[in-house]
Amino acid sequence: MLPISELRGAIPYAITIGGMPWQEAYVLSVIGNFVPVIPILFLLDPVSRYLRRFTAFDRFFEWLFARTRRRGKLIERFEALGLILFVAVPLPITGAWTGCVAAFLFGVRRPLAIVSILAGILIAGAVVTLATTGIISFWGIH
Repeated sequence: MLPISELRGAIPYAITIGGMPWQEAYVLSVIGNFVPVIPILFLLDPVSRYLRRFTAFDRFFEWLFARTRRRGKLIERFEALGLILFVAVPLPITGAWTGCVAAFLFGVRRPLAIVSILAGILIAGAVVTLATTGIISFWGIH
């Protein structure tokens, strides 16, 4: 459930260090990655509006929103499909947390955002699981 690494860190850790079967690592990591999605989608607007009254938080949200807008061209152009692909890319800072921010910024309706982000999480989890188990060598882990 941690931002940045999300399931991209959880799956390799669970399988290689924790000795967890890949199926269990996948399912638990997908669930853990999805848990914060709905609260973030529903609370980002009111919380950011409230906190932006304070200079430090205003700077943070300005930075976060500008960075997400720059990286979110795919979402801006293709909406749901773009959001799925954005979340599915198994790299740090392209996961569900940032996908929630992008969905908010680009006005993706919440139900569509929830389904798109979940689809992206499922795809990313599959790619990371395959890479970690050695079926594909994405990071050189065998």
